[in-house]
Amino acid sequence: MHRVGSAGNNNNSTRPRKEKRLTYVLNDADDTEHCAGVNCLTVLKSSVSDGCDYLFTGSRDGTLKRWTLTEDAASCSATFESHVDWVNDAVLIGDNTLVSCSSDTTLKSNVVASGGLGGEVFVWDIEAALTPISKSSDAMEDECSNGVNGSGNPLPITSLRTISSSNSISAHTNQSQGYVPLAAKGHKESVYALTMNDSGNLLVSGGTEKVLRVWDPRTGSKTMKLRGHTDNIRALLLDSTGRYCLSGSSDSMIRLWDLGQQRCVHSYAVHTDSVWALASTPTFSHVYSGGRDLSLYLTDLATRESLLLCTGEHPILQLALHDDDIWAATTDSAVHRWPAEGHNPQKVFQKGGSFLAGNLSFSRARVSLEGSTPVPVYKEPTFTIFGTPGIVQHEILNNRRHVLTKDTAGSVKLWEITRGVVIEDYGKVSFEEKKEQLFEMVSIPAWFTVDTRLGSLSVHLDTPQCFSAEMYSADLQIAGKPEDDKVNLARETLKGLLAHWLSKRRQKPGSQASVNGDVLTGKDITPRSLTHSRIEVDGSAENDSMVYPPFEFSTVSPPSIITEGSQGGPWRKKITDLDGSEDEKDFPWWCLDCVLNNRLPPRENTKCSFYLHPCEGSTVQILTQGKLSAPRILRIHKVVNYVVEKMILDKPSDGVNPDGAFGPGLTGGPLQHSSIGDGSFRSGLKPWQKLRPSIEILCNNQASELHFTYDWFCPLVSVLLPDMSLATVRAYIWKKPEDLVLNYRMAPGK
Repeated sequence: MHRVGSAGNNNNSTRPRKEKRLTYVLNDADDTEHCAGVNCLTVLKSSVSDGCDYLFTGSRDGTLKRWTLTEDAASCSATFESHVDWVNDAVLIGDNTLVSCSSDTTLKSNVVASGGLGGEVFVWDIEAALTPISKSSDAMEDECSNGVNGSGNPLPITSLRTISSSNSISAHTNQSQGYVPLAAKGHKESVYALTMNDSGNLLVSGGTEKVLRVWDPRTGSKTMKLRGHTDNIRALLLDSTGRYCLSGSSDSMIRLWDLGQQRCVHSYAVHTDSVWALASTPTFSHVYSGGRDLSLYLTDLATRESLLLCTGEHPILQLALHDDDIWAATTDSAVHRWPAEGHNPQKVFQKGGSFLAGNLSFSRARVSLEGSTPVPVYKEPTFTIFGTPGIVQHEILNNRRHVLTKDTAGSVKLWEITRGVVIEDYGKVSFEEKKEQLFEMVSIPAWFTVDTRLGSLSVHLDTPQCFSAEMYSADLQIAGKPEDDKVNLARETLKGLLAHWLSKRRQKPGSQASVNGDVLTGKDITPRSLTHSRIEVDGSAENDSMVYPPFEFSTVSPPSIITEGSQGGPWRKKITDLDGSEDEKDFPWWCLDCVLNNRLPPRENTKCSFYLHPCEGSTVQILTQGKLSAPRILRIHKVVNYVVEKMILDKPSDGVNPDGAFGPGLTGGPLQHSSIGDGSFRSGLKPWQKLRPSIEILCNNQASELHFTYDWFCPLVSVLLPDMSLATVRAYIWKKPEDLVLNYRMAPGK
């Protein structure tokens, strides 16, 4: 459901191929705040006089939140996390059903309905969604009384589940995780807006198809399709009887539809740009509208009289009337409350400044250009629910572990994506200058991609390319591991992400240990996961589930996983909310095979081929005429070790043999592919090192570009750092598609 694909550093969104991707979303902020624009609002009035009213908000960060409202305050009392893309709209049916729709094409109901970019609509039963299913009734009562859920969070964080059916709404159980919302499918493209009448027997949806679709939510059947708008439908309203419907569109028009007659009866040109939000008075006599022009208008549907209530700094995404106030959500993740006189809107018109709405989309734009722009009635909101600044710019650094970001407040931060934390907050500095300062001459394969579509960092792991990057344990500063051990970054990252899941899994009854000590149940052992021809065992990794410090994820602000298995479709959940019951139906098989069985999918060649020749004009001996092969991460000082050892230990008395074969130490002829192991030369002096050889390694015979002196009894003196890898030399010095050529010579004066 989550269209979070991107290559490199662009923000384009594409839906990943099933079972090929695992995404994790990072967040360093309080979970009680949205970190992206709020697309939808809906108010639930208390049925008792002294009860609390609730405000539900759905955001572009993919979550829905419930706010407990008092006269001068609003506190987040629940977070619903299920959509894997933007939550575009949400409506309440009665007191307990919330329906949300998302860009993930799903619609979820609680019973609330939600819809999104994915094209699905979900209907949620709020009470069922908030009830823990794995606890006893006594335990539930205890936790509810304390306001704490099973994971220790002070707020219930609930997964809203999807119901999928072609052109129908149906209920199903999702991934053995309890309550699942209803899903309605029928839209071929993104769903932007939903509305439902009070009795809950009529649902209207609209989106990029420019038409209104009318549904019976009880049976899932479509009853009609209405055409008239010339651009995306962004907002919808139904009156209490279900006869009249208001729609707002990116064509800047508001239209009033008579569903009984199945036609548009009035058009209102109030805005100068896209209409994104609508709210009506209880009698459906007046409509409040907001949109891309930053303005909130009040319009009398009978007289066509309009009034500008207020203007802001950001486009208005959604409106919700609450007694005599109106809540307005904007693109900056904040929600503002303005005076509205909802019970008697004529009071506002008495303040003056009204105008008549036209019926052509260009009429308001023409009035605006003529200099007669109306003056807003109100200057400041009476209350604001603030959000967290969302990330709008990012750059993956060359070390492939750090990502530099900039948010809407201008703050620049450095993230370590293998731990999911911010390691440096630079404040409001130049993003480009900081990026230049952090540049490193290092070449590591692009093993992940990133986008900021949800206002946070979404890190995507796609098989098999995610397993292409390795580093030495010494470079990662992993204590207790040999410094030359190679560490696969994706494998260790997956272990860190699923550490809580593994812990819960071990506690499940009837489980059996896998080959590396992890828990493996019978249903995990599938023909695909045991097909060795499709995988390779990571023999360099230890057979345990230990999570090393560079890959330990925060439990204070845990990331959320977005993925899908062989059944059930995409899902989203925090890593600390995984209960250990998830299996191959929920996770990609390659992910489980990596974490549980220590096996990696086939990867591209991780070797680097190169030639090692004496410098032109040098009198040093020719060690080899053939092509050599070594890991891409092999350091240059290992090449020096090889040269020195061959010169001292393997020097043939008469040079190269007549048949062209190499002397002792290398096998095969000059065209054979010999290997240099990254563990061949360990630290520590050997007897032959007392000869104090000093070697220079060059590329393209340019000592000024690539040059360092290696002395066994003196510190390394280098222009090219000795820990530079073969991949780095190839990328930044060699810069050619042909096999790398390195040259060696005795250091001048030696």
